[in-house]
Amino acid sequence: MYILLALIAACSLGVALHFLLPQRRLRGVAVTPAIATATTAAVYTIMQWTGVGEGDVRLWVVSIGAGIALATASTLLLTSLRTRRDALEKQALGI
Repeated sequence: MYILLALIAACSLGVALHFLLPQRRLRGVAVTPAIATATTAAVYTIMQWTGVGEGDVRLWVVSIGAGIALATASTLLLTSLRTRRDALEKQALGI
């Protein structure tokens, strides 16, 4: 059940990250939190399977940290790709 606390923390931090990163109008509001939550769930589960206990601070720091790090990188990449694609589309349409 402790995984729920990690997932709630990751989702909450993902929402905050969505509003902190630039150009949020170019992406959906759920993209960043979803990536953070899914990554945290996977890392938390893998670490549990490898024997890291729920009381170990490494489990929490690594799983939530990995989720936030991947969500940040993915969001910045998606925003960059969207900006480039939109610029090419505007150029092709003559706008």
